[in-house]
Amino acid sequence: MKNLKFEKFDKIGIITLNRPEKMNALSMELLSELETLVRKISEERSEKVIIIKGAGKNFSSGHDLKEILNKPPYEVERLFLKCFDVMRAIRDAPQPYIAQVHGIAAAAGCQLVAACDLAVAARSAKFSTPGVNIGLFCFTPIVFVSRNVSRKKAFEMGITGDLVDAEEALKIGLVNRVVDDEKLEEETMSLAKKIARFSLNVLESGKRFFYKQLPMEDFQALSYATETIALYSSTKDAVEGISAFFEKREPRWN
Repeated sequence: MKNLKFEKFDKIGIITLNRPEKMNALSMELLSELETLVRKISEERSEKVIIIKGAGKNFSSGHDLKEILNKPPYEVERLFLKCFDVMRAIRDAPQPYIAQVHGIAAAAGCQLVAACDLAVAARSAKFSTPGVNIGLFCFTPIVFVSRNVSRKKAFEMGITGDLVDAEEALKIGLVNRVVDDEKLEEETMSLAKKIARFSLNVLESGKRFFYKQLPMEDFQALSYATETIALYSSTKDAVEGISAFFEKREPRWN
């Protein structure tokens, strides 16, 4: 891969956006590589949790604007559809995805953070959807941002393009944790290791259920949850986990 690096540590995979000289801008080539890699990881099921981070000083500045300027709409649509495919691949993946954020996460870079299931940010990290500053509202990034934070805060981010610091990002729900810069890798890996202790089948069922129930009315969601928990109660993982609890031992996952 030209624009990415992929490393494995036990059951944890680490994807590094590797265009530091371009602030890890999400070019068509990078997005194509990322979609292929995410889908490959999903199919192989060797890792239980995936970390996405950026090389160099920043997480990602968003789309490569050279691929947008003076290009016909159909070419620009191809670029954004490829970004759509990446976000869909992350959502469809059985593994939880953790964004490890430092420096700038702007526009589609901020979208990528919001599309991940979890996010850990360095204290110096900054987030923005700054499209208004270049005459092109951040239409696609604001979709995922608005599903992480409140409507009014998402609208403010989109309509002003202002930078949001890490503490504000934590307060509004865009990230899960804020840590000192020098502890970012350690704390992200700690979270990944905690998740990697569990069965991938359980992680997958929980991830799929969580996102499917979100748009449902309360009792529709509870009804769906009731059916789902009853169904999964007879799986090998559930039988093993409950048996281990009563036998006061560590479960042995498949």
